[in-house]
Amino acid sequence: MASDPDLRKALEELLKRLNIDSICVDHPEVFTVEEMMPHVAHLSGAVTKNLFLKDKKKKSLWLLSVRHDRQLDLGDVSKRLGLGGGNLRLADEALLLEKLRVRQGCVTALALFCDTDQSVKLVLDRDLTHGGHQRVYFHPMTNSATMGLKPDDLPEGDQTRARRPELRLTLLVT
Repeated sequence: MASDPDLRKALEELLKRLNIDSICVDHPEVFTVEEMMPHVAHLSGAVTKNLFLKDKKKKSLWLLSVRHDRQLDLGDVSKRLGLGGGNLRLADEALLLEKLRVRQGCVTALALFCDTDQSVKLVLDRDLTHGGHQRVYFHPMTNSATMGLKPDDLPEGDQTRARRPELRLTLLVT
């Protein structure tokens, strides 16, 4: 189920206003990285998978963006974030809609422009910004397209372009 098409347009307008160069590939609606890959395999760069997470004890919210082929252990990620093992869970769709205005299957770091109270902490796989990729690909508020940005235009780049994430870490392949 795709998200509001006006949000994609708002994102594209924001990127244009900030002079951030992007490329976009439309494709059929997809719900998993595996479904998406045949439509984006020709693109040069890093394709992401994104998880919207909630800390069950502190109730903090996290958006985790990693390369699509990374294996994740949420217990390990939770420990690396200082939350203790096993405290991170996928947040429910109602909270995702409230905070980032996208549905499951459309989760994207690009949705942070909708996080008006800045309550969602972004964690990027360091490989996305330092891995030598020409582009890094995310859904542009919909799971029927994939948008590529230059690594320098990601939040770790120019702070005036996007809200700087609170934390960076390199996630290990497990």
